[in-house]
Amino acid sequence: MDVGVIGVGAMGKNHVRVYSELKTVDNLCICDVNGEAVKAIGNQHGATVYPSVEELLKHVDAASICVPTQFHAGVARQVFAAGKHAFIEKPICATAAEARALMAAAPQGIVIGVGHIERFNPIVSEIKKIVTKPLYVELKRHNPASARVTGSSVVEDLMIHDIDIVANVFFKDLGTIHSVGNADLCSVQMNAGGVPVMLSASRKSSKKIRLIYIEDEEFTVEGDFMSQEVTIYRKPGQYRFENERYVQENIIEKVMVNKVEPLKVELATFIDCAKKARPFPITPDQAIRNLDICEQIRAGFPPGVKV
Repeated sequence: MDVGVIGVGAMGKNHVRVYSELKTVDNLCICDVNGEAVKAIGNQHGATVYPSVEELLKHVDAASICVPTQFHAGVARQVFAAGKHAFIEKPICATAAEARALMAAAPQGIVIGVGHIERFNPIVSEIKKIVTKPLYVELKRHNPASARVTGSSVVEDLMIHDIDIVANVFFKDLGTIHSVGNADLCSVQMNAGGVPVMLSASRKSSKKIRLIYIEDEEFTVEGDFMSQEVTIYRKPGQYRFENERYVQENIIEKVMVNKVEPLKVELATFIDCAKKARPFPITPDQAIRNLDICEQIRAGFPPGVKV
């Protein structure tokens, strides 16, 4: 299959690299408004550079849309008009309303996927298999400031990954949402069928954190999205005082996780879905719901807070 990447900025460069490594990709085509950058990346990965989206779409069967979020809808419409399969990086559009209007214009017969990459992190499926009766769920996603982020708050930039996992993997129905924050920091409490769910995201942290923590009826599970490690803490079989200190004996289990590059799995899945004309696991409807939740969260910020 011949594949294109539209936009070779921070995320687009990774798409180009991964596609260049996939055996299921025949010809790789790229374009970007930054002529010098796109030529350098094309030379590095053996990709053919085209001067415009229109020219690129004449030579591909599918395309990744990696332009800044505010341009997603316009570029996606071009891909749709050409009848090509489309992979749209998250968030699907700048707003849920814009995304719904875009999907109303989507033609039949093409595969449309949305890039919520953490769904392909192996710890997610492992933890999903382990958890039986969640009592409390917490996800943290904290980042140092990044110059690459423009035009979106921390909710759509970072927290949306964890919103996707909570809303589409662990719980189908979310209740009340309480939030506090601003463009760079946000804390959220949700009610998911009586289970308290806490999310936090930051672009002001001095430490990069990507964690999930779940208390189940019989154990506690911790997962690190970066190291792809999962640990289970079984309830202590014994409590005692020793030298005036409280001591408990836990059983700690390290779960065997088949570590992978989530982006490589994600894009390989997209190519496979396009070839077989089957839906991509992360559908536009799910991506739009994620944006709806993002907008609910931002609506809960105090009046006058910049978002």
